[in-house]
Amino acid sequence: QVQLVESGGGLVQPGGSLRLSCAASGIIFRLYAMGWYRQAPGKQRELVAGISSGGRTNYADSVEGRFTVSRDNAKKTVYLQMNSLKDEDTAVYYCKSTGPYEYWGQGTQVTVSS
Repeated sequence: QVQLVESGGGLVQPGGSLRLSCAASGIIFRLYAMGWYRQAPGKQRELVAGISSGGRTNYADSVEGRFTVSRDNAKKTVYLQMNSLKDEDTAVYYCKSTGPYEYWGQGTQVTVSS
């Protein structure tokens, strides 16, 4: 059974940092591209950052320079380091694996508020 389990969300003040983790099981992790998405209330889900199986990264313009995506294939985990957080970063964050099949995690809430 495939599982993607996100963790690390929470409440943080503007300008603060959080690191999200997504632990995968049931897939050959190193073969999958991984992505972080987010969905704010009333908005569509959007891609935040992605990392290919080879380690190539891409970012949404809104987070470029503030967020960093990385992966540890030995731990079957992908990370999203989020710095200089803004109110508009508030959303539920999801990880997705893309390979022969696509899988989604259940999401973790990130709230940026003073």
